[in-house]
Amino acid sequence: QVASFQGVAVRSLSTSSPHDHPEHGRLVYKGNLAKTVLGVKFFSYSTSIFNLFMMPYIMLKSGIGVESLLVQAAFYGLIGIFTFVTPVTLHILTKGYVIRLYYKDEADTYTAITYNAILAEKVTVFHQKDVKIPDITKMFTTFYAKTKSMLVNPTLFPNPQDYNHLMGYDKSSFFKFEDLEE
Repeated sequence: QVASFQGVAVRSLSTSSPHDHPEHGRLVYKGNLAKTVLGVKFFSYSTSIFNLFMMPYIMLKSGIGVESLLVQAAFYGLIGIFTFVTPVTLHILTKGYVIRLYYKDEADTYTAITYNAILAEKVTVFHQKDVKIPDITKMFTTFYAKTKSMLVNPTLFPNPQDYNHLMGYDKSSFFKFEDLEE
């Protein structure tokens, strides 16, 4: 006879929340464009690979070799732009997009997960003191972690205090309460 657990709440034996990572810490941010960034980069890479494999066939069937030098340069330039420049540009624009951000309280360190050039997850560990806010607002940079630019959406932090601590807003005080009393 098999015991049934229907209707009975089974409590997990784990003491950590589902958003904790054993080596990275507590999950404080999750980017909502992670799958979109991965999909766009994958599509761009796959079309570039397709172009590279189809290029010899196109050149043989189109007779581009007998045309003028100007037509050849224009044709190869156009194909080169779509084959090489587009994926490189996409990588440069999205390499700092943080897909997940973890925080370890005891060490005051953050672990940012981004995508690298081969679409694998890249781990960047930094301290809060390594965070630099750019003087001039940049399009694809929220902050610098050491020298690496990072892009996060402040509204996606479930706890606003986590964002404030990351950016150092909790340390800097424009008004001190003691100064106001005087």
